[in-house]
Amino acid sequence: METGNVAIAFGLTLLAGLSTGIGSAIAFFAKRTNTKFLATALGFSAGIMIYVSFVEIFPKAQQCLVAELGHCNGTWATVCSFFAGIFFIGIIDKLIPSYENPHEMHDVEEMTANTKHLCDTRGLYRMGIFTALAIAIHNFPEGFATFASALKDVRLGVPIAIAIAIHNIPEGVAVSIPIFFATGSRKKAFVYSFLSGLSEPVGAMVGYLLLFSILDEVVFGTMFASVAGIMVFISLDELLPAAQKYGRHHYSIYGLIAGMMVMALSLLLFL
Repeated sequence: METGNVAIAFGLTLLAGLSTGIGSAIAFFAKRTNTKFLATALGFSAGIMIYVSFVEIFPKAQQCLVAELGHCNGTWATVCSFFAGIFFIGIIDKLIPSYENPHEMHDVEEMTANTKHLCDTRGLYRMGIFTALAIAIHNFPEGFATFASALKDVRLGVPIAIAIAIHNIPEGVAVSIPIFFATGSRKKAFVYSFLSGLSEPVGAMVGYLLLFSILDEVVFGTMFASVAGIMVFISLDELLPAAQKYGRHHYSIYGLIAGMMVMALSLLLFL
C-alpha cells in the first residue's frame, strides 16, 4: 500500500468530517434556512452514494472476492458483507437515543427564536453535548467508508468525500443550536460542532490500523462490500428523510438524480 494513497485517503476523510464546522458557521451567519438548497444538496449526496455503491463499489468488491474465493463463495461473501455493513451502521443508529439522534433537522431560524421558551440551559447544554457525541459515534463508520473508498480508488474517494461533507453540514447545525442557547457562546458551539466531525478521520485511522496487518484481496473485498452497505443505509435512512423534513420533496429527488448523473459522468470520464 503506497504511503501517498493513505495520505490522500486520510486527507479526504478529514475534510469530509470537518464540514460539520460549515454547518455551524451557517447557523451563526445565515439569516434564513435555504430549504431548497439543503434538500437538493442532501438528495445530491444520496444520489452519489447510492449510484457509486451499486454501480462501482459492489461490483469491484465482488470481482475481488470471486477472484480469490471462486464464483459461488465470492458472490456469497460479497452479498453477506454488503448486508453486514447495513446491519452494523443500523445497530449504531438504533443504540443512539432518539432525542439526541443526529437525524433531527434544525433550522437557522432557531438561532433567533424567542429564548423564553428555552430557559432550561442545563438541559439544552446536555442535549448539545449528547448530540455531538451521537454524531461522533455515528460518523465513525462513515469516516472508515470514505477512507476505504479513497484508499481503493481516489476517483471514487473524491465524490464520496464531497457527498459525506454535504451530509455533515446539517449535523453541524444540530450541534451548534442547543450549545449556543445553553452557553451564549458562538465559540463553544463551533468548537463542539467541529470536534464532532473529527470522529471520521479517527474512524478511518482505527480501521486502517486494525486491518493493515491482514490487508489482502479478501479483506479488501469484504471491506469494500461493507462500505457499499453503509453508504446505501446512510442514503436511505438519513439523507433522503432529512431532505424530506425540509418540506422540499421534489428538490430532494432532483438532487438525487443530479447526484447520480454527476457520479456516472465522473466514472465515464475515467474509462
